[in-house]
Amino acid sequence: MRSLHDAHGVRRGGAWITIGSFDGVHLGHQHIIRSLVEQARRSDSPAVVVTFFPHPQKVLRNFEEPFYLSTPEEKDEQMNLLRVGSVLTIHFDLPFSKTPARDFMRCLHSRLAFSRLMIGHDFTLGANREGNFNMLERIGRDLGYRVTAVEPVRMETGKISSSGIRDLLNAGEIAKANRLLGRPYQISGPVVHGDGRGKHIGIPTANLAVWKEKLVPAVGVYAAQAEVDGRTYPSVVNIGHRPTFYEVPADKSIEVHLLQFNRDIYGQQMRLNLVERIRPEMKFASAQELMDQIQQDIRQTKEMLAHAAH
Repeated sequence: MRSLHDAHGVRRGGAWITIGSFDGVHLGHQHIIRSLVEQARRSDSPAVVVTFFPHPQKVLRNFEEPFYLSTPEEKDEQMNLLRVGSVLTIHFDLPFSKTPARDFMRCLHSRLAFSRLMIGHDFTLGANREGNFNMLERIGRDLGYRVTAVEPVRMETGKISSSGIRDLLNAGEIAKANRLLGRPYQISGPVVHGDGRGKHIGIPTANLAVWKEKLVPAVGVYAAQAEVDGRTYPSVVNIGHRPTFYEVPADKSIEVHLLQFNRDIYGQQMRLNLVERIRPEMKFASAQELMDQIQQDIRQTKEMLAHAAH
């Protein structure tokens, strides 16, 4: 088994830890991590999150389509907001996936010497997912740590899961996905040059380049808040293929029209907090019809964002 690495400020001895992929850091993840941080603090122990990259499902199922709900940087940011003391990231690949649960836990314990493991109620790890609660508890008696299972957070739709959130995003159900995440879904990246059509029709847009592994929601028009250079601007976002201008669908693009904004921001980083889907992408008979629809989208965006703020 390879050595554990990529630790950020991990302090050895007496730690309380949790283990998981935590993609998206949704409300269920947050519940486990908050419980870990609060109880570790009460016992004056460090709280450590052990996670994996690439995502095990990405490796084991060989997913080729964009998959991740959070970039590594976004996940780190959420961990900081949850006041996690340290994060240990373990590289996951096919050889590693064959590691028996006992070998993994022995290696991890030799690295961290943790005293408490907190996991979700249905958590498993190790080859063939053998490391369930009962096995981890047995291993813990040998190594000297205790295991606590945290009950899941449930919504009206059932248990929260990253896979369920991915399904919602692929269906364009951004508001439902946001409720399970506990915050707006984010996509971010540098502003790059597009084809300039927005400027020519009087509605300039910023084209966003995102990490190719990041899951971008279904094509359509969205109300969003855009963060640029430390400030936030209400925005209309078009995710799609621009069918009004291209007979053959163009590559999928993310075009952002920032309201009450006229600065040149090429090359700068932008973060979009997607709030609500306004409509599907449509093909219009003329540029004028598109402009009229965008004006309606702008009005609807202002209403949606005003409502979301209350």
